[in-house]
Amino acid sequence: MDRESMSFDVVIVGAGVAGLSAACRLMQEAQRQAHELSVCVLEKGAEVGAHILSGAAFDPQALDELFPDWKDRGAPLHTPAQRDEILFLRDSERAVRFPDALIPPSMLNDGSYLISAGDLCRWLAEQAEALGVDIFPGFAAQSLMFGERGEITGVITGDMGLDHEGNPKPAHEPGIALYGRYTLFAEGARGHLGQELIRHYNLAAGRDEQHYAIGFKELWEVPAEQHEPGLVVHTAGWPLLSEAHGGSYLYHGSDRQVMVGLIVDLAYDNPWLSPFDEFQRMKHHPEVARHLKGGTRIAFGARAITKGGLNSLPEMVFPGGLLIGCDAGTLDFARIKGLHMAMKSGMLAAESVVEALAGGDEGGKTLTRFKTRFENSWAHEALARHRNFGPAMHRFGMVMGGAWNFLEQKLRLPLPVLHDNVADHARLKTAQASTKIDYPRPDGVLSFDKPSSVYLSNTHHEEDQPCHLKLRDASTPINVNLPRYDEPAQRYCPVGVYEVVEDSEGAPHFQINFQNCIHCKTCDIKDPSQNIRWVTPEGGNGPGYPNM
Repeated sequence: MDRESMSFDVVIVGAGVAGLSAACRLMQEAQRQAHELSVCVLEKGAEVGAHILSGAAFDPQALDELFPDWKDRGAPLHTPAQRDEILFLRDSERAVRFPDALIPPSMLNDGSYLISAGDLCRWLAEQAEALGVDIFPGFAAQSLMFGERGEITGVITGDMGLDHEGNPKPAHEPGIALYGRYTLFAEGARGHLGQELIRHYNLAAGRDEQHYAIGFKELWEVPAEQHEPGLVVHTAGWPLLSEAHGGSYLYHGSDRQVMVGLIVDLAYDNPWLSPFDEFQRMKHHPEVARHLKGGTRIAFGARAITKGGLNSLPEMVFPGGLLIGCDAGTLDFARIKGLHMAMKSGMLAAESVVEALAGGDEGGKTLTRFKTRFENSWAHEALARHRNFGPAMHRFGMVMGGAWNFLEQKLRLPLPVLHDNVADHARLKTAQASTKIDYPRPDGVLSFDKPSSVYLSNTHHEEDQPCHLKLRDASTPINVNLPRYDEPAQRYCPVGVYEVVEDSEGAPHFQINFQNCIHCKTCDIKDPSQNIRWVTPEGGNGPGYPNM
């Protein structure tokens, strides 16, 4: 196929904080060394920020290094964290507050800001463009390109204008080949090209299984009299007391807005569990509801979180490229913070690339200097300090796992390294061996259904295009997953993409409503048969988050 091609010194896949921080640092370093550099950033969303979702209580440590004058530049950090509350929800009505003496330092937010990650990315994009970076929103990197020596030489964007069977429509445009001397992959959690790279180069050899959670977020506008800008509330316990691990967050941001969400560990074993419905009923707890009372829900979204930490972190360098940010798994899950970690990984990658190119490197090498830089950074030190957080929770449960982490973090006891090599999808029990969960109907005031939530995510997919949710075996959902697990895709998907419906003869049929997909990647992670593969749809499709 004849396709257009473009060449750059560096191609970056993904305009999140990792990719954009890398782009900015590339140009800063190139200018400092008087080295000419061409950099492009591909973004699959219709605009920068459209696919960005995070809590977010933001630690500005990396931003201080990237742009020390960020306040003068107008960075969208307007609400400093003022007060922390950490609650244990004993049941649907009762709660106890953790005494300050028992709170691990990782859970405190002094010095953080309550922000919109989408707005931060839009601002970073402005800084990158001012430095000379080319940013191409609406272009989804769909496949990898390899050179003669097996090195990555760039990516090809997806075709535009294919019908549902993959045939060209009248307005068909072939994807563009973007060549880079180095390519940085910053797709976010469970990036589909990142997964291909990990397999192709065996980057996860000797590491623990990667682990994930699904994070929900809603944005509410609340009455002024109950708004406390800078308040940070985290909860543990109900509704995830017995069926799963996780916890909620509630942040009072600016302009009478409250950010509320639930993080559900995808290592749960009950196939009847619905993370979406757990989130909806969580908001009815009095300690959460009082912050939302009289308010209006104005946005909804969900996204997978890569949370395995240092034990699960793959090799981040390979011939011709690097994995950065959540594409690799740099989140500090003990702090529930990943933005500053992703930024730092991108900045270190950029410094390694410029050092190589300015020294006469023609590209395609394995930049081992990055590994040294990363291992000597505060980001790696944070991951090392908290490497037992997730494995302790998985192995010992919330109470004893929490006690382990208290001893390690608060008392700094030298405890042994824990490992967890059971993949999240492999933990599911059969439906017959599990307790069915009956969720209350949403009341339309605090809790809501999936269709209205999809609407608030501003999700759009052109219907006449190939389905981007690929089944390795079309018979598996009905022949394997349905009898064994009552096909859990019906419940782990937060927006009703997957349904089991009956055909005209009463036989079950697996239906994929890909138009609803908000790109959370949960299906790619949690399907017990590992039969679903998430790939990019047409560029510009998907959610359209305003300021999430």
